[in-house]
Amino acid sequence: MKTKLTYILTLLILVFSSTDAQTKRARDYGIKFGKLPTGLNNAITDVEGVLVGHETIIEEDDARTGVTAILPYAGNVFQNKVPAAIFIANGFGKLTAISQVEELGNIETPIILTNTLSVPTAADALIDYTFTFSENDDVRSVNPVVGETNDGGLNNIQARYVKKQHVLNAIKSAEAGSVAEGNVGAGTGTICFGFKGGIGTSSRVLPEKYGGYTVGVLVQTNFGGDLLVAGIPVEEKLKKMSDPESGDGSVMIIIATDAPLKSRNLKRLAKRSLMGIARTGGNCSNGSGEYAIAFSTAENLRSTYKRGDQFFDEAKELRNDRMTPLFTAVIEAAEEAVINSLFAAETMTGVNNRTVQSLPVQKVIKILESHNIIVNDEQ
Repeated sequence: MKTKLTYILTLLILVFSSTDAQTKRARDYGIKFGKLPTGLNNAITDVEGVLVGHETIIEEDDARTGVTAILPYAGNVFQNKVPAAIFIANGFGKLTAISQVEELGNIETPIILTNTLSVPTAADALIDYTFTFSENDDVRSVNPVVGETNDGGLNNIQARYVKKQHVLNAIKSAEAGSVAEGNVGAGTGTICFGFKGGIGTSSRVLPEKYGGYTVGVLVQTNFGGDLLVAGIPVEEKLKKMSDPESGDGSVMIIIATDAPLKSRNLKRLAKRSLMGIARTGGNCSNGSGEYAIAFSTAENLRSTYKRGDQFFDEAKELRNDRMTPLFTAVIEAAEEAVINSLFAAETMTGVNNRTVQSLPVQKVIKILESHNIIVNDEQ
């Protein structure tokens, strides 16, 4: 067992081991992703009501994991379920709740992201959380939504460090505003394109003529391919710096919007988010799970648990032919969220003394400059 002093030294190494400290997001360098404007925080929380919380677990020399919670709104989601849909590009994963979301078109708990072997623990914690509301005293069925990627490259995943209290802490800490990215929460131990991955987020706001709706995306990046940044192939010039043993992985994509969409068009929106992943060079490999969960915060479309004698829903939803601007928004936001996860992540050493380097941001900027990609003067 390590001494307290050794533990502190380990944390200091983690903090200062990056030779290219990530202090800015991709957009701060003037890198452009698409044509639509971002929201105030350029985060999923720009969708009004959405909250995000992290619980990061870094212990000893082999715990590099955590939990990220995404709440559609503060309060009892079970009693007022939000419309939702799930799209799977490659199904090598352990996402819970799929069949009921597919059947009923809504979610009834916050969304939890964690590591592969902690999905059952997180699901159990979500059930506990649901029962903290007195209105749910008569509930006999809960469909907990938990997604994952495998952080076993840096984390001793078999130790199952994530406990129910970690999940509850992430939910309790969830807030609006800016969202921490990189080596936090469910992204603590992930690897992306051979570099340190993590949590990333971005948003887009449609012009009023298209409805003025907001689309926000949060990703947990743990996948591979040939890295593109703003359409420029940087993989070849950076290959010697990346981890050649990063292998297969996965990505979880959480999409929120205030547009009044039901499950059918939310699934169409979720599908398009994978185009954003492709823009970063993701290859959807055999051993990777690509999952997108999309939900709408439109209050008029929420499904009340107890309807009494009500037989019909008459709420308005967006027409099919008004969806294209939302498709553009989710593609742009998903692409930028992935790159933000890389820009924010820092070099990490984990289980078996394995070290995964952070993306060398300054080298990426120079590559983009050589291709006449616009960047700010101040770097």
